[in-house]
Amino acid sequence: MSRIGKRPIPVPAGVTVAISGSHITVKGPKGELARVLPAEMIVAHEGADLQVTRPSDAERHKARHGLTRTLVANMVEGVTTGYKKVLEITGVGYKAEIKPYGALLSLGFSHQIEYKAPAGVSITAPNPTTVVIEGASKELVGQVAAEIRSFRKPEPYKGKGVKYQGEVIRRKAGKAGGK
Repeated sequence: MSRIGKRPIPVPAGVTVAISGSHITVKGPKGELARVLPAEMIVAHEGADLQVTRPSDAERHKARHGLTRTLVANMVEGVTTGYKKVLEITGVGYKAEIKPYGALLSLGFSHQIEYKAPAGVSITAPNPTTVVIEGASKELVGQVAAEIRSFRKPEPYKGKGVKYQGEVIRRKAGKAGGK
């Protein structure tokens, strides 16, 4: 039995879960998420918890058991507390401005980059060098953060670019120079 897959998923008060076949919908205070799960996996209510079971010990069922449980648990956590990623912008003149559609980024190019945020994700900037991405979907928040970081990844010589908060950039010495 999968160690992760066999753990029950607690459903807090104020969260409703609707299961119809392989389609699951989770509603909570932070929003609503829906997903189609692998058809073989069985998700059932057991009191105040959700339990994911697999039909057999076949390799493909074992592989999807823990994954399905984690996807459902992330949905429940997302609609209750939400997910958040913080990006830090380092470099002279590098900054972010928040617009109604998303963010306007100045990252040292000859042009500014307009990033349009997808539905369900909010982008804020407490100061021009910090970008906070929040939403109910862990997958979507991570994808938006990765896309913004990809515009100007941190470089190893001066450390300029966009990095995750707490990310450590391995620095290089550069040229030795002189005699």
